[in-house]
Amino acid sequence: MSQVPVNTSLPYIFDATDATFQQLVIENSFHKPVLVDFWAEWCAPCKALMPLLAKIAEGYQGELLLAKINCDVEQQVVAQFGIRSLPTVVLFKDGQPVDGFAGAQPESAIRAMLEPHVQMPAAPVAAPLEQAKALFAESRFSEAEALLQVLLGEDNSNAEALILYARCLAERGELGEAQVVLDAVKTDEHKAALAGAKAQLTFLRQAATLPEAAELKSRLAQNPQDDEAAYQLCIQQLARQQYEAALDGLLKLFQRNRGYENGLPQKALLQVFELLGNEHPLVGVYRRKLSAALF
Repeated sequence: MSQVPVNTSLPYIFDATDATFQQLVIENSFHKPVLVDFWAEWCAPCKALMPLLAKIAEGYQGELLLAKINCDVEQQVVAQFGIRSLPTVVLFKDGQPVDGFAGAQPESAIRAMLEPHVQMPAAPVAAPLEQAKALFAESRFSEAEALLQVLLGEDNSNAEALILYARCLAERGELGEAQVVLDAVKTDEHKAALAGAKAQLTFLRQAATLPEAAELKSRLAQNPQDDEAAYQLCIQQLARQQYEAALDGLLKLFQRNRGYENGLPQKALLQVFELLGNEHPLVGVYRRKLSAALF
């Protein structure tokens, strides 16, 4: 038996009729389970159920077909299966009805009914670089680094992978090695990411030469106007990825003393924006706050 193609924008959701039921439902059910929705125009619960069934079918990405039968029109099929109430939903597999229900049902009950009969599609495997990005975002740096090493072993000219690899190295203190990797990036294609990685290196290098955060906090507790301690604490926070606290501290220092060390607070704020990237929610918030403070 051949599977019948269905010419709709979603080929696994379609209308079936008395004339096409044998092909679209019975024959197709030898290839994929077919969920048949018996409905009518006058049936309000039917119309409420339809989008739910469509959503479920879409989630199976073609592993489940959904056939809709208008009971006011297709009398032959309705009589053949003894449909007495609407909505009625019947699951066909290998040419036979194997399960179903009558009346509106919650999504959880429908999924539970389908589970033994329909295989969920395999989750797409993310590309190695996307996996590494996700791991880095979760601060799982060693796992991200291992993936990137494999990727770069196959293609050591991948600029995006090189930049992320350098950031992993920087996170575990290999600042010199990270700099060497960044210097190997020769393309302008990922300018923002490269600038962000360089900013990260700058903050980590600076932090290594500064007093510990606890000491700086103690100084600020004794003198909240200690601009040097305030700035150095922000750098320590940046090195530890405490971005919101650092941005807040830099902005307050800029508002209090924008000329501190030839405008260091503003320069640092702009470096953090590069580091985080325009998509990061904190960047939009603090760009607006910096603009308000400037003007």
